[in-house]
Amino acid sequence: MKHLVVLLAAVALFLGSCGQQEVGEMQRQSESVDLENAQSARVELRMGAGELNVSGGADALMEADFAYNVSEWEPEVSYDVSGETGELSVEQGSSDEGVRVGGDARNEWEVRFNDAVPTDLQVEMGAGESDLDLDSLTLTGLDLEMGAGQTTVDLTGDYGQDLEARLEGGVGEATVLLPSEVGVRARAEGGLGKINAEGLQREGDSYVNDAYGDSDVTLEVDVRGGVGQINLEVV
Repeated sequence: MKHLVVLLAAVALFLGSCGQQEVGEMQRQSESVDLENAQSARVELRMGAGELNVSGGADALMEADFAYNVSEWEPEVSYDVSGETGELSVEQGSSDEGVRVGGDARNEWEVRFNDAVPTDLQVEMGAGESDLDLDSLTLTGLDLEMGAGQTTVDLTGDYGQDLEARLEGGVGEATVLLPSEVGVRARAEGGLGKINAEGLQREGDSYVNDAYGDSDVTLEVDVRGGVGQINLEVV
């Protein structure tokens, strides 16, 4: 209950620290970004408040559907190719005055990426819920900053090379699903919250699964908790 109170206070602070904007009719838009001549991608997703769902299965580099009822929240999508790397940015828009809205505000992103493209993914999430189903993606790196709310991250993919993932907790609860067939070493610091490590064994200052040290590749996870709970689960 105490964590819930802190979570609600953080959301209120996030929304209340900004200017006034109005809730209007739902607006919907779709975006598709082609890889062009790039061989890999570096992707940044920045969402201030709302619901974020990320998965694979796109034919293009990215295919996304956005729905929002605060007009200033229209997402800003940009893409450039530098050498062999595509630089993709998706950011929640807002006016200079910021945003203060009531409980009727909605902001929903459904973002899908190409499974075959090597992708370095950075996600910054403010207040809300996020579900990152990344098990089918060809990840080369992951950097996740969580704000106030609930987050689930699926890292149970069959990796062809070592992967480093950094997750920084905010206020709320984060669940990280980890593979059983790929070696995992997780370094976790709890902050003011709690860390649960289901299916992992303590080894020094880290947690490892049964496949650690035996598999050809290793998933290195660096988790820094905030105020709330971090759940590490081998599935």
